[in-house]
Amino acid sequence: MPGRIFVLRCLFLVLYAGAQAGQVGFLSAQEVDFAQEVQPLLARRCYACHGPDQQEGGFRFDDRDTLVVEADSGEVPIVPGDPGASELLRRIRSDDDSERMPPEGKPLTEAEVALLEAWIAGGAEFTRHWAFQPVQRHRLPQVRDVGWLHSGIDAFILARLEQAGLRPAPQAQAEVLIRRVFLDITGLPPTPEQVVEWADRWSDAKYQRLVDTLLADPAFGEHWARMWLDVVRYAETNSFERDGAKPNAWKYRDYVINSFNADKPYNQFLREQIAGDELQPVTPESLTATGFYRLGLWDDEPADPLLAEFDGYDDIVTTISQAMLGLTLNCARCHDHKIDPLTQRDYYSMLACVRDVTPYGVRSDQTGNNQIDLNPEVAQRHEALAQRKKVIQRRLQHIEKNAIVKMPAPDQRATEGPERERVLREKLAEYTTEKLYAEYQQLKRELEEILAEQRRLPPRETVLGLAKVDAVPKPTHILLRGNPHSPGEEVGPAFPSLLGGGAPDLSAVPEGARSSGRRRALADWLADDRNWMTPRVIVNRLWLHYFGRGIVRSPNNFGLMGDPPTHPELLDYLATELVRGDWSLKRMHRMILLSATYRMSSRFDARAAAIDPQNDLFWRQNLRRLSAEQVRDGVLVASGGLNSQLGGPSMFPTLSAEVLASQSRPGNGWGNSSAADQARRSIYIHVKRSLPVPLLKVFDFPETDTSCEARFLTTQPGQALSMLNSQWMQQQAAALLERVERECGLDLTAQARRCLELVTSLPPQAADVDELVDLVQRLKQGHGLSDRQARQAMCLVALNLNSFLYID
Repeated sequence: MPGRIFVLRCLFLVLYAGAQAGQVGFLSAQEVDFAQEVQPLLARRCYACHGPDQQEGGFRFDDRDTLVVEADSGEVPIVPGDPGASELLRRIRSDDDSERMPPEGKPLTEAEVALLEAWIAGGAEFTRHWAFQPVQRHRLPQVRDVGWLHSGIDAFILARLEQAGLRPAPQAQAEVLIRRVFLDITGLPPTPEQVVEWADRWSDAKYQRLVDTLLADPAFGEHWARMWLDVVRYAETNSFERDGAKPNAWKYRDYVINSFNADKPYNQFLREQIAGDELQPVTPESLTATGFYRLGLWDDEPADPLLAEFDGYDDIVTTISQAMLGLTLNCARCHDHKIDPLTQRDYYSMLACVRDVTPYGVRSDQTGNNQIDLNPEVAQRHEALAQRKKVIQRRLQHIEKNAIVKMPAPDQRATEGPERERVLREKLAEYTTEKLYAEYQQLKRELEEILAEQRRLPPRETVLGLAKVDAVPKPTHILLRGNPHSPGEEVGPAFPSLLGGGAPDLSAVPEGARSSGRRRALADWLADDRNWMTPRVIVNRLWLHYFGRGIVRSPNNFGLMGDPPTHPELLDYLATELVRGDWSLKRMHRMILLSATYRMSSRFDARAAAIDPQNDLFWRQNLRRLSAEQVRDGVLVASGGLNSQLGGPSMFPTLSAEVLASQSRPGNGWGNSSAADQARRSIYIHVKRSLPVPLLKVFDFPETDTSCEARFLTTQPGQALSMLNSQWMQQQAAALLERVERECGLDLTAQARRCLELVTSLPPQAADVDELVDLVQRLKQGHGLSDRQARQAMCLVALNLNSFLYID
């Protein structure tokens, strides 16, 4: 497993002076952590043939008892305490392709072999996987350089660095750190003036004030909500061919933004999404939170409706287990999990917890199950009027039809178009009875009264969520091979056994109840202080967004095939701090931001890089590229065009005809927003599954079909092409030029200097200013551009600088 932390330990402890001659020493048995190092290696390289699903040779690597006895071959795979007598090591080291294990893929590295050898020498003991053990509150480790510490976080980081003989990078310069913390907290770059103001008389106390100021900024929620929306597969359409809109999905987005800004306790945040309609009291906010269930894909014309129903449940179980628990429970839908100790019973018992959730809709009614009326009394009045209106309109149409068939052909044809009302007004009485005409007139008056009454009513306010649920859910069965047409044993609601398991105490559903109470039980279990996975998973997500990767690099998978934590004690420390702090996420943000670890510069150190090339030990801050939203929003800030309006319906950026043509029905479902609306932050862009916005997509905006644990960070030609050639970027470059003209006049050097300030937020180097000035001259003289065209190109180039696109 190159690059993982145990490889580094092997480099420190295994290799010695004779390594160049091909000799490798042994790890001390005390240095091997089975759960952190050996078990993930066995799961990755051995479980396919010798695991829970298949046991070639009669043994399995997830069961010690089968490894220390004679296998089908007559050999003992592992002899505890005696690596030389262990058939496993002989087969792993064999040069014979017919014998060597594993039979496929690359052979194990020397470091991996050394790890297994040390483990066997130490007795080949099994310990429980780190994530399947309760959180422990570890003492802060002792360090030599206590003066470097700003928080408990730093003690865990520095202890590992000192153990490796490394020093942390120096603190970032004030201006660099100010830009970093603005972008990390609010997602927006600071203005040059803000940098100057905060950097003046820089101190630790001033930095703390800056952090607190930004955490209180509403832009904090707009930025950090996107983290959660990625995880819960947020989109505003259903996918598939028609990709119809999900009405009011944007209200769930605003719920997340508002929750983060209000520092709603994370456990309450989860409770509301899982069971917002079953909590006491039920509020408009908690009902909006249940929109979580309606964010997934929905096929309005499935070939197999029953399979589609269970695909919907699978989407919910998958998202809950990965997003909130860091478990791939979905891998147990068709059979027991091949790697983790998760069974089909676990999967279907969890499914039973949410079995009262109705499908998103049906073809004939695409809103009844998912649109919640926040004021039922007003909704009932609207419904009553709508029913009366429908009855009257049906009777009016009947009278009109009977009269029209008696009219001459020209008049009949006229009633098929815009002349219909004129013809009926002038000739209806002539072709019907006096009695029917009197009834017709009376019905028209009643219809006008209904329309007037509808206008007087307060507007009907609806949100996306669980409008209808099954108070008495259908029985849940273990489905043989995941096939809903092959039900097996019935199971009830229960929680995964590896996390303590157990069935919730559910009372009988009273007659007339709206829901079953199962999701309330699930919500309480997820949000319980004793549930060790919930706090671990969310603090790891916070860490990921501040350092470019999590303490666990696989945020949705804390299982055996996930990456082990580089700092397990730190992860547990943060998890316990979250619970101790009443689940306040802002408190955790502040703790991380105030640490010396976060404040380090990204300065490269050749010696440290040679020892820890992937920066697993966090000897420096990671250089990070802006997210797709930060790129677009940062351009708007620089050009002066950002509209800071909070919340409300999503907006539609202008897309080219070529992009709109990528749909089966070009442009279908894509609106036309005003220029002011289009200048809002990117989180307010309508998320249409079949029509991603090109600028966001090219900068790794996630797929929305499933939970996105962490975005890819690619560097590809399409990014440069979009940033240089797209119509939107050309417009923003022109706006940036207009801004520097207003602020600096026509002096080219002053414009270049201001352009760089606005783009990077930092005072520019004289050489960079000169380079932009020279660029303008070269474009005019060598390429025939007009003065204005050349200056606009200068602004465009500035917006493409790495110092704009990266967080240092």
